[in-house]
This record gives sequence, structure tokens and C-alpha cells, in this order.
Amino acid sequence: MWEHRRVRFPRLFRKQDPEIRRLLERAVADVDRELAANLELTSLFDQTHQAVVLENGEFTRHRRTIEVGLDPAYRTLADLYTRIPDTESAMERRGPANSLRDADRAIIETWEGDARAAQRGLREALAAPRPSALARLLRQARGLLPSRR
Repeated sequence: MWEHRRVRFPRLFRKQDPEIRRLLERAVADVDRELAANLELTSLFDQTHQAVVLENGEFTRHRRTIEVGLDPAYRTLADLYTRIPDTESAMERRGPANSLRDADRAIIETWEGDARAAQRGLREALAAPRPSALARLLRQARGLLPSRR
């Protein structure tokens, strides 16, 4: 008849390692704090029209941890952080009487709004329950199958 064997799928059914969870929490806290500081800097720019330098050290330091552990939030953050140089350049370009062109204002305000959304998304990604084993299996299977067009 049937042999009773325990089939193991360690990557699929394993509980999240507490050390990995601790690293994710640390990464989220550090990047969240950095985003808050950057939003404070953009607020300062809004008031003074003096260009500021936005921070990116914590995201650079925790980039791989967030990419592996919180992939959807990572993509949003990576896009946001690649747009920092354009945002800083828009802050530096000023016209007469310290005025801003509409296009530069749009770049800055878009970055600011996206930073707030990314900050929320990062917190939500950490707080979201871990996907079930079946959901992870289906996601893996979808990644292995070629997409139909």
C-alpha cells in the first residue's frame, strides 16, 4: 500500500526566522526614519526655497534586506530613491526672486507625495501577515511558468 513518508518542503512551510524578522523590523525602522527626515527637509524647502540634500544612506544600507523580505515595498522605494537626484536638481533651479518653474515644483511635489506613499507602503508590508504556504507555492509556480500573451 502507501508508505507513510513525511514530505518536506522546508522553504515552503518553515516559519519566519525570528532573526530575519528582527532584521526586517530594523530595516523598516531605519528607512522609515530616513523618509521622515527627507519629508521634513522638503517641508523646509517649501518654506525657505533653499535647496536641501536628501538622505539615502539607510536605504542603501538596508536595500538587500528589504528587497528580499518586502519585495513590493522595495520596488516602490527603489524608484523613489533613484529620483532623488532629479528632485534635488529641481530644488536648486530657481528663477527671479527665488521662484520655481512649474515643472520643477511638480517634480518636488510628486517626489514628496510618493515618499509619503512609500513610507506607508513600507509599514504596511512589514505589518502584513505572512502569505500562506499555498499562496507562496502558487507564487513560485507562477514565476516558473512562462507568461502567456
